[in-house]
Amino acid sequence: MTLNSYSSLCDDFYLDMHINTELDLPTQRDTILTFFERVQKQFPSMGCFYRRDKNEYCLEEDRNIDQYRWISLEVDRIGCGVVNPPDFEEAYRLDRFILELVPYMLGVSHLDIDSLDVTFAMDFDYMGSHDEVIAEALFGSTAFSCLLDLPCAKPISFSPGVVIALSDDERRQARISVESKTSVYEPGGKRQSPDDAISLAFTIRQYPQAEGRFDALKSFDDQCRLAEELMAEKIIPNFAQPLAETIAQKRST
Repeated sequence: MTLNSYSSLCDDFYLDMHINTELDLPTQRDTILTFFERVQKQFPSMGCFYRRDKNEYCLEEDRNIDQYRWISLEVDRIGCGVVNPPDFEEAYRLDRFILELVPYMLGVSHLDIDSLDVTFAMDFDYMGSHDEVIAEALFGSTAFSCLLDLPCAKPISFSPGVVIALSDDERRQARISVESKTSVYEPGGKRQSPDDAISLAFTIRQYPQAEGRFDALKSFDDQCRLAEELMAEKIIPNFAQPLAETIAQKRST
């Protein structure tokens, strides 16, 4: 399945990677700047550098264009990704570069990696109740739907998330989540922003084995292949397509 197939179903597609570390990452000014300068040398269009709260540092391309790269350093996590990548290999190019770079420039050894995440995410724009879309698309034939038959009942907090093990030792896991941005918990609660979208995220997480040296690059390639397969076989037909079809139906009525 190509990325064009994903783009035809959603408004934005994201391919992200996160390296979760056991120890805190370096905070020295020179180390941080030298690391981001090396990234910029490889990807010259990544020129927007800034700091968020809690010592999170970010470098990214211009967000005003439909396609852009980003990378962030948090206290114990390194993240990077591409928004609306043209193809898989272009998206993976930044991830592999970061995996090769962090042992030398940030001191992240194989012992320091708590887990490695590969995430495929999709945004579906919809100005209306996200919870109603999710309930109709994903819960219509489940036991939960019987609750919506009650007088005055309507969905106001439908953001399912499920984690499953994909290996006997449970060190390889998959997480699927669908997030509504219009949930309210009391009258007069949160109002929807025009930028809000229903978010579907599918993550393959790998924890290192108890024995041996964790090969992050090999694991990344394996996780990407598995994520691509499961997206095509499970996530697209059972989650993404029902969401897209329900939104299209609601817009036409």
